[in-house]
Amino acid sequence: MFKRLRRLRLSSNIRELIKETRLDIRDFIYPLFAISGNGIKNEIPSMPGVYQMSPDVIVEECEQLKTLGIYHILLFGIPSHKDSCGSEALSDTGIVPKTIRAIKAKHPDITITADLCFCEYTDHGHCGIIDTKLKTVDNDATLEILAQQAVVLCSSGANIIAPSTMMDGMVWMIRNQLDKAGFSHIPIMSYSTKFSSAYYGPFREVAQSSPSFGDRKSYQEDPANRKEAILESLNDEAEGADILMVKPALAYLDIVRDIRERTLLPLAVYNVSGEYAMLKAAQTAGIIDYESVMIETMLSFKRAGADIIISYHAKEVAKYLLDRK
Repeated sequence: MFKRLRRLRLSSNIRELIKETRLDIRDFIYPLFAISGNGIKNEIPSMPGVYQMSPDVIVEECEQLKTLGIYHILLFGIPSHKDSCGSEALSDTGIVPKTIRAIKAKHPDITITADLCFCEYTDHGHCGIIDTKLKTVDNDATLEILAQQAVVLCSSGANIIAPSTMMDGMVWMIRNQLDKAGFSHIPIMSYSTKFSSAYYGPFREVAQSSPSFGDRKSYQEDPANRKEAILESLNDEAEGADILMVKPALAYLDIVRDIRERTLLPLAVYNVSGEYAMLKAAQTAGIIDYESVMIETMLSFKRAGADIIISYHAKEVAKYLLDRK
């Protein structure tokens, strides 16, 4: 009882001194969604504060991000043309390469991580080339075009490549092709343990990437499988990944801790659209102290072992931290 009383009597200054887990805005990456056109800023109904933006608006957004201390973004593209093989993803005039060049022209100090996938670019909404007999993604055929897309993105100025398809061997293939193309200095942040999750629903609205048939369970991770989830990340590390990732974050903090204890690589979590939308809905309904719950959630990611947090809350976190300086 005496020890408990002493602990409760600690001043706020002393509590701050012995705090074990801290948030730093430099650990955050903010996702952005590029769409063709000019002057476009379309808010996503299920994700208040998140927008589809044309390249010129994204350039303006980057200026605001820097005032908040955010210098890292994760860039997605919503193409004007989709087909069965996602051909626009391989074009150096596509929406993401165009946006990367526009950002770098005005903000060379912004670190751009380019998402590497095909679900936004295919008319069927799956993450690669379809095996018509098996009615699922052809793993090896997809690896070939993933590597091509990675070279296109690096040639446009991307600083980090983030493959998210969950194809077997994707990190090895991308690393091999990037090295051959003169991009051995570009790190790979692999979506190494990406679950087939219902938490992605709002993202598919903003990225216009819902599958037209079936689902992605044949190549994304089963939420029930802990050991397999760990193995997926360790396999990507062995293939040459520079940063590992767990996605989603909130329902998988046990997996974050499991992987953290088995690797010395930097570990990212993706605080996904469904997690963001739930907090926003609760805020609108007035049933939670939104800011406190948001910060508590971010702390849980760091406490579980994440070094990097990809989050739609990043700007709000930055404002919270700035207000307390």
